[in-house]
Amino acid sequence: MLAGKDNLFVVACNKCFKEFETTQEPDCSCFTAIAEAQGKHITGSVKVDFLCNKIQTEKTLAGLVPEGTENVVVVSCGLGVQTVADLAAVPTFTATNSLNYVGHHGMALTKKTCGACAQCYLNATGGICPIVDCSKSLVNGQCGGAKNGKCEIDPKKDCAWEKIYQRLEKQGRTKEFLHQPVQLRDYSVASVDEIQAYVTEARARRFEGFYGGVHPTEHKDYTEHLALQKFPEPDTVILPLAMHIGAPANPVVNPGDYVKVGQLIGEQAGFIGAPVHSSVSGTVVAVEPHTHPNKGPGILSVVIKNDGKNVLHESVVPNKPLEELTADEIIDIVKEKGIVGMGGATFPTYVKLKPGKPIDAVLINGSECEPYLTADHRIMLEYADDIVFGLRAMMKAVSAPEGVILIEDNKPDAVALMEEKVAPYDNIRVVAAKTQYPEGAEKMLIKKVMGRQVPSGKLPADVGCVVSNTSTAKAISDAIQKGMPLVERAVSVTGDFIRNPGNYMVKLGTNVQEIIDHCGGVTGEDIVLKMGGPMMGAPINDTNVPIIKGSNGIIAIAADHTEEKECIKCGRCVDVCPMELKPLEFYKYGQLGDAEKLLSLNIMDCFSCKCCEYICSSKIPLVSKINAAKGLVMPLLKKK
Repeated sequence: MLAGKDNLFVVACNKCFKEFETTQEPDCSCFTAIAEAQGKHITGSVKVDFLCNKIQTEKTLAGLVPEGTENVVVVSCGLGVQTVADLAAVPTFTATNSLNYVGHHGMALTKKTCGACAQCYLNATGGICPIVDCSKSLVNGQCGGAKNGKCEIDPKKDCAWEKIYQRLEKQGRTKEFLHQPVQLRDYSVASVDEIQAYVTEARARRFEGFYGGVHPTEHKDYTEHLALQKFPEPDTVILPLAMHIGAPANPVVNPGDYVKVGQLIGEQAGFIGAPVHSSVSGTVVAVEPHTHPNKGPGILSVVIKNDGKNVLHESVVPNKPLEELTADEIIDIVKEKGIVGMGGATFPTYVKLKPGKPIDAVLINGSECEPYLTADHRIMLEYADDIVFGLRAMMKAVSAPEGVILIEDNKPDAVALMEEKVAPYDNIRVVAAKTQYPEGAEKMLIKKVMGRQVPSGKLPADVGCVVSNTSTAKAISDAIQKGMPLVERAVSVTGDFIRNPGNYMVKLGTNVQEIIDHCGGVTGEDIVLKMGGPMMGAPINDTNVPIIKGSNGIIAIAADHTEEKECIKCGRCVDVCPMELKPLEFYKYGQLGDAEKLLSLNIMDCFSCKCCEYICSSKIPLVSKINAAKGLVMPLLKKK
């Protein structure tokens, strides 16, 4: 293979060969030693974890091939060779026979695939596989039936052999090809048809709108057709003063005080923060620490005994019509009424509405991509006018000329209704997007709808967007049209082990155990309760906790006792990471305690969507491992 070739740049794939080790993997060095022993000049070498991942490989190889390189040699299965051959400007050759290593083989997310046939033709054909890319799998040249560069069998497909000849001619290698013997194909090995079909399906799913993502079973049939019901009045509510990202609110009531629905009980402390209002009328019993569903014990809370009268506070009055409100007035209302992101993040909404940068689109997230949850779906069906009103208010607040409501295509009834509701507005549109988790994440939604990539470390406002949840839009409508603060929210109570699933409008501060009991309790013993969905929801270790502003669901699902195994570097976590990160690297360097390396890999861009953990062949609890690794990085960030 090396005859007549010199000035070699060696690329090796680490993906399929070994588990993580602290020692150097030998693939590059072994080939380099062999080549140098034959008098060849090596211009350089590089190891890439996932050569078959073209998006990552293109970024890694950019600018790495030194000047003077005449040939690139690749140590990998056929997927990696084809990927590098597409990217390299010089002839590319494989140093292996393309056979997978002990059953490990790359998963192509691009148009190239490899059958791992152990008869690799790529060295002769310029890195284009005649077995996979030619409809007839011809190995000795084209059949002559192509028309205008298209295959006679599949007119949508380029003729592989025309592409092979074009590449070889460009590289000055046509004579070399024509004078070498044809290697007959061994048809006793498996065909590539099944692999091709699988890859085609995977590619269609993973490259629609944003990179990566997964498709967990939805399980929404438990509650998607159940209308929202008003949950019974709780006897007592416990309202944590920390129901949002940022500084906890400061209490402004004392034990013995009588409070009304919508009355301020905790004033905002700090720019990033939100006030807290009473969800019931009644008497303040205590202002004391209680267990928080996300933050654990010791969170200062206001405990109120409900008198069941629902007496409204004097401040709960409608505001001026939207047309008469200024942008600043809208923002002040959102701030004063304690509106936060209700998709789970609970970031103060008024801060989003003061981006300090030009905004050209407000996006409403109606994807509800977490399995089981249907609260937002029901909000769209039952409060569509309020959502449109809230969107229009946000558009006015940030002077955005366009509004977009994204809804996944597994909710056709919501898509149809919202399209009807936005029809009178030329500057608002509905996007029905193919179902894909985590589509509802801000950066994924922006990429899907607007085609814009939010850079590492930046926010949606940096690309001219504000993103908000459907329930948040409804809450803004309530704040403006009714004067009502955020004191209740929609909650899905669902899962395989909830006796009577349902969707409820629940007052903030209502006890979780009371809600579960109202739904008939749980069935079975070996279960896990979560606040939120199965992917990003937080385990409920103590059910004596309240519903808060970000509580979109209570689910009961089977406990997972799958044994954790060693990472085999299958690379699937990288294939599905929507942030285009390398979760297994976070795992590795977290174990090694290398904070500098973790920071250089952009670990803080990870938002714990759990795609990596969901797909992990070794069942490693990657999210908890990555969160622990983030803890190693925090001291470095504080120094900077």
